[in-house]
Amino acid sequence: MEKWLIILLVLSAACKKTDFTAYVDPNIGGVAPLLTTKNPTVHRPHSMIRVFPVTKPGLSDRYLSDKIYGFAVNMPAYRNGHVTELMPFPGEIGVSKTENASLYDHDHEEVHPWYHKVWLEDHEIMAEWSTTERAVIYRFHFPPDKIGNIIFRAGRNAAFRFQDSFSISGWEEFRGSRQYFYAHFSNPYDWLGMFNEDSIFHDRKEISGERSGTYVSFSNLQDPLEVRIGISYIDVDQARENLIHETDGKTFKQVTTKSHRIWKDALNRIRVSGGTERQLRIFYTSLYRAYERMVDISEYGRYYSGYDKQVHPDEGQPFYVDDWLWDTFRSQHPLLTILDPGQQAEMVQSYVDMFEQSGWMPGFPQFYGDFPAMIGFHSAALVWDSYQKGITQFDAEMAYQGLKKNAMEATMLPWRSGPMCSLDSFYLEYGWYPALPEDSVETVPLVHGFEKRQSVALTLEHSYDDWCLAQHARALHKQEDYEYFMERSLNYRKVYNPETGFMSPRMADGAWVEPFNPKLSGGYGSRMYFAENNAWIWNFNVLHDIGGLIELMGGNDAFTDRLDALFNEPAGISKWMFMGQFPDASGLNGMFPAGNEPAFHVPYLYNYAGKPWKTQRRIREIMDMWFDDSPLGLPGDEDGGALCAWYVLSAMGFYPVTPGTGLYAIGSPVFEKIRIQLPDGNTFTIRANNCSKRNKYIQSARLNGEMFDRCWIRHSEITDGGILELEMGDRPNKGWASDPSVYRELLLLNNIN
Repeated sequence: MEKWLIILLVLSAACKKTDFTAYVDPNIGGVAPLLTTKNPTVHRPHSMIRVFPVTKPGLSDRYLSDKIYGFAVNMPAYRNGHVTELMPFPGEIGVSKTENASLYDHDHEEVHPWYHKVWLEDHEIMAEWSTTERAVIYRFHFPPDKIGNIIFRAGRNAAFRFQDSFSISGWEEFRGSRQYFYAHFSNPYDWLGMFNEDSIFHDRKEISGERSGTYVSFSNLQDPLEVRIGISYIDVDQARENLIHETDGKTFKQVTTKSHRIWKDALNRIRVSGGTERQLRIFYTSLYRAYERMVDISEYGRYYSGYDKQVHPDEGQPFYVDDWLWDTFRSQHPLLTILDPGQQAEMVQSYVDMFEQSGWMPGFPQFYGDFPAMIGFHSAALVWDSYQKGITQFDAEMAYQGLKKNAMEATMLPWRSGPMCSLDSFYLEYGWYPALPEDSVETVPLVHGFEKRQSVALTLEHSYDDWCLAQHARALHKQEDYEYFMERSLNYRKVYNPETGFMSPRMADGAWVEPFNPKLSGGYGSRMYFAENNAWIWNFNVLHDIGGLIELMGGNDAFTDRLDALFNEPAGISKWMFMGQFPDASGLNGMFPAGNEPAFHVPYLYNYAGKPWKTQRRIREIMDMWFDDSPLGLPGDEDGGALCAWYVLSAMGFYPVTPGTGLYAIGSPVFEKIRIQLPDGNTFTIRANNCSKRNKYIQSARLNGEMFDRCWIRHSEITDGGILELEMGDRPNKGWASDPSVYRELLLLNNIN
């Protein structure tokens, strides 16, 4: 007994010393299956500054770029752009982006969340950098026998100004807001110059305008040149203060070491053992990605809000922006809620502040204001999911007023914001968003020409959001509102065509659009009727009333048959033609797109129809097939953490199918042991005994020593701490958690909160 106790203590000590940051590879996802890719971003969790190499313009598969064209000073919240960049190069001055570019080789690269180093082959310069929350330190090792140059350039309206022989400052404007910077060099420069798209000026110390920039040159660089840059959304003085506060008196190594420690602490909140090296690399890289959003833009007591273009005191609480809510409400926010509920409260309060500043509850908050992307009204889901999990340290009444105003007065149109139009008024009166036949000309000018109406998807998503708003109303004792929004939450039934068994487009006169092909109708991305995907996957997007959806489809057996068919249905046309119409539908299993957000919850729906073993099989299949530890490792468009958060949750063995219920459907963990460090000091541990690639099926389970015969777990059961012990096997136990009373209770809990 003594011997085993010693062994356990040794193993426990070894586990505590594990540095899980070693498994993170920011280059995973650098090549896309079809759409956009990930940058190898250096930043601290939720920090304001995020830095990455600027690669071949227009080449979305960034990892494949032969050359580096610069280094971003920061990446603004809008993911398709970057602000001011800089680039080191030796010798003669040239200001064009192409002549400053240099070949680089990933085999000579070192990249981590806290540090990045590359060898610029053409320039014979070693470049490395690390970040704080609001500053970056670059270190460039120039050839000692050549003049060293640093060029700053901007693509949009910008300004640059020389402060003294060691520093320059500037700003760049984006959608009416500015990012300011203050840069300090470790050596005084010997020459300086300004330029725009037409000319170079050697005698000016200020310049502004489109595509402008500046350069500085240094002679006799025997030691590495450090360029320290602070950023601010307030003004240049604040950028300088941020730089001083976060880097003054600190060496490059000290900053790098602290950033490493911060990432180690963040990633060690979830400690796993077992599994393969590949699975560990996928898991911890995914967890790193989950810390990208939201972003704290408070700057030592103040913050700039793009919602009223004013600087506000933060009153001791961070102000967060940068949220891609169509994605993040599904998985990323629920994951962060487990790990740091206090921070989640601050994020929700930031939404409330944005409403008070602008008059509308935002959907996609950015540093410059709201970005009306995608569809739905998922701030309702974010607020309610947080509130019902006990996160109440925000103004719930003001949040409700903002959410209700949006629900009653804001347009639902995709990629639009502002007051309602005639289509929204129709929805309020009749309960569905009216569609047009496919060959029709759009009659409402406000409809986005490319994004179309997305009429069925809008009806489905707003039904769920109205359900969330109804629960919020009831919690605040607003019974009349509760009843009204609960009635609206059933609008999804009005676009279900029982003749075809599909959610289908319905015209203003109540007739179904004919002809209608559930795979191919609706044009590019099926956007006339759906969002990015077709009716096959949108058929299952009733998050809040899964029991009602099962009834519509004919009961449990018919429902599971429909799920089976989804995963096996052929496109009916050549794959290249199908993907040409549906480029977002990446990671296809039949008609199930593993890489797209409306599919995240679908493999877990077998649990709700008494077939949890089928969920266990599907989840393992998806994780093993569509996620990898290479640059091709992501199955779809990862907008900032949600797709990776799906993997983190699924690899741990559970997933929040319906944010707003406090319930997680159980899947099949890939690790033998998962230990979640909770913020109150408790831990929640999942032990998957005999877990392996083959042993993916749950045979039996215990929660805190008691028999556990249900395929779902409550949020409180996780956050209270404890141990969920699963016995795994290579054949499904079709009797585990399949008793009708078990999943009926799940359906009941899913619908009455």
